[in-house]
Amino acid sequence: MELKDVKAIVTGAASGMGFYFAQQIAAAGGQVCAGDVNEEGLKQHGAGVFTRKLDVSSSADVNAFTKWAAESMGGLNVVISNAGILRDGLLVKKDRVTGEVKVMGDDQFTSVIAVNLTGATFVVRDAVAEMVRRDSRGVVIAMSSIARHGNRGQSNYVSAKAALAANAVTWSKEFGNFGIRAVAIAPGMVETPMTQGMNQAARDAIVKTIPVGRIGTTEDLWKGIKFAIECEYLNGTTIDIDGGAKL
Repeated sequence: MELKDVKAIVTGAASGMGFYFAQQIAAAGGQVCAGDVNEEGLKQHGAGVFTRKLDVSSSADVNAFTKWAAESMGGLNVVISNAGILRDGLLVKKDRVTGEVKVMGDDQFTSVIAVNLTGATFVVRDAVAEMVRRDSRGVVIAMSSIARHGNRGQSNYVSAKAALAANAVTWSKEFGNFGIRAVAIAPGMVETPMTQGMNQAARDAIVKTIPVGRIGTTEDLWKGIKFAIECEYLNGTTIDIDGGAKL
């Protein structure tokens, strides 16, 4: 598929990676509907991108958004499920001073699953249903992470991202008869306001673990997204974009 023919949904599109992806699709001549809970961030897109507030953890919200997107663009053929949150912490820890044992709270776990996994699945489910109704071929792209291999302090995040990588395989098998592919993208460390605000020593320590010698950029990830859209033989797999780093 050529980018000029894309009619895409991008979630988590008010900032960072999602914002950049939506902008790149629009710049290439494609159509894009951007969703996020952050309405102010969505307003920064300008006239070239359709925007609407979206809470992916709400099934009703997702259903309304996907219908609106398909109607706004006169179709739908690309889904980039990018919305996600972090609420890191150890599953169980013991205070070194008091000896008190603490656990990750229910909400700390379930809130991450609600957005990063349940929400992502809602988006794929309802968007693909719209594609099937319209006999549209296309591709769904889920943002996983190299954290899916396991990472200390991220039981909630790892659970979601590992599931998305597995679902890229599942969805490729389920949607294949409709002419719809499924791919996951797994970023490593990427430039964000958080990483840019790190002290230099901590940043240097991370860079030393990355064979290419630098932290990734949104442009690096966009090249993976672009490949997933354009390569119609790519299906049922996860692409690691991590500079060679493995957690």
